Amino acid sequence: MRAFILAAGLVLAGLPAVAADKPPPPASVLFWSQAQKEAGFPKMEAYFPMSTAARGDQVHDLPAGAPLAVARVGGRTFDLAEYMAREKTAGILVLQDGKVRLERYGLGYGPEGRWTSFSVAKSVTSTLVGAAVKDGYIQSLDDAVTRYIPGLKGSAYDQVSVRQLLTMTSGVKWNEDYTDAKSDVALLFSTPADPGLDSTVSYMRRLPREAAPGAKWVYKTGETNLIGVLVTSATGKSLSAYLSEKIWKPYGMEKDALWMIDERGQEAGGCCLSMTLRDYGRVGEFLRTGGIGASGPVLPEGWIADATRAHAPTDERFGYGYQWWTEPNGVFNGLGIFGQRLHVDPARKLVVVISSAWPEATNPARSARQDALIAAIAAQLDAEARP
Repeated sequence: MRAFILAAGLVLAGLPAVAADKPPPPASVLFWSQAQKEAGFPKMEAYFPMSTAARGDQVHDLPAGAPLAVARVGGRTFDLAEYMAREKTAGILVLQDGKVRLERYGLGYGPEGRWTSFSVAKSVTSTLVGAAVKDGYIQSLDDAVTRYIPGLKGSAYDQVSVRQLLTMTSGVKWNEDYTDAKSDVALLFSTPADPGLDSTVSYMRRLPREAAPGAKWVYKTGETNLIGVLVTSATGKSLSAYLSEKIWKPYGMEKDALWMIDERGQEAGGCCLSMTLRDYGRVGEFLRTGGIGASGPVLPEGWIADATRAHAPTDERFGYGYQWWTEPNGVFNGLGIFGQRLHVDPARKLVVVISSAWPEATNPARSARQDALIAAIAAQLDAEARP
């Protein structure tokens, strides 16, 4: 999907350059060589400043389940090792009912390592909005965005709600063409900020309106970054600290998560949260089982169902919820460029995590093969369930 290509380039722009023997400067991440991707995606902290979402004392166990061997995909005999090599897959994890049915690694990645999320981070950021609603920091999704980001007052965001920001239906005009040096996606981090304002807020407040709020869906990475600013402003806490407080510690993640920050220390709400393969699986399990932490619900009643349903038609292959890509029957996905995926299928009690270093940021044929693999996993589980 074109949107995912642009998301990574935008978020990484404007960060400090790296040494000559490391991958190219951050703005060129889309053009890293294959070797640089495979070396850099599991060690983003070696190249970019990061903040830490600390784990707690307890770890949510993921016990072993009956081994799952996917033998056929798309009507053809299937070799998982060959698939992983061809698709440059670093990790595949299949959980059913909280048990590990399949876990494989490649590209030198392993259970103790972290892998970057790219735009899967958007879905985590939106979940923190839910936590902030539950905690009373955000009174309502129908509140004006300007209530929480005063720097947007007097702009095209005056009539935009938090809900419309979450669904990318603000109606604010935006050009996400990465090939255009004068596009918004190219200018966002290269335009000097107004004094005293967050750089994202400074840029976004200058944009004109092209449609009534709620009337038009347009993928805007700048708005995802605004969501991160909104959570920080509303809670008075960094995204990493709030993630640690609401999910990482109470749900029992096994390892600290690392989140890329800009020169001001603000996490990029739309990108680049790094965690282990199993912790991606735990994020999926947290949502699949209702968003319950050690002390009870972390999210408002009904939040997950609302966040993971389609709120607006898109020009992509999935619908769009609160920063989640939606499918029929309650299935939802966090997706990121270069083949990152967090797939949650509540009806089947299924979570699938795929971490990759695709040669291309997006590739319809690779996406179709990834879809087919997940469909084959679901079909096999369905076959097991039949008497």
